[in-house]
Amino acid sequence: MTRVVLSIGSNLGDRLARLQAVVDGLGDAVVAMSPVYETDPWGETEQGPFLNAVLIADDPSRDARAWLRRAQEFERAAGRVRGQRWGPRTLDVDLIACYGDTEVVAVESDLTLPHPLAHLRAFVLIPWLAVDPDAELTVSGGPRPVARLLAELDPADRAGVRLSPLTLEPKTH
Repeated sequence: MTRVVLSIGSNLGDRLARLQAVVDGLGDAVVAMSPVYETDPWGETEQGPFLNAVLIADDPSRDARAWLRRAQEFERAAGRVRGQRWGPRTLDVDLIACYGDTEVVAVESDLTLPHPLAHLRAFVLIPWLAVDPDAELTVSGGPRPVARLLAELDPADRAGVRLSPLTLEPKTH
């Protein structure tokens, strides 16, 4: 049923290997993969830098709930402990947006789509634009170009997202 935009990030342990595990776990469902960015922490800033990337994946058999379960499976496999909000983490896999025939909108206790803070996060918007320059995100009731959302962020937030020399590799068969 759906195509999903996933933001993946890690700032503990082998950060790149944790991101690569998501790519490998999604396999052929990955249709686009951003470069890897090193980013300043967001929220709680007394922690090490993150590696972040955005993946676009497509799987006709998954709905938004199935994507959420898969994201949480990746986090559990990486030993993710949910403690401090916006604190350090082995792996974070966020559903940013999900599309069937149209963009999925959900406001539930455990699933909000589109992601309610994505439009405020340069570490999501910059990698997303790298793989989809025409991307749009529903904010305040209507779709807005991701490029415009990024331009509205504080320049310091944008400067905190730096292209790294690291790369993710598509899963080989």
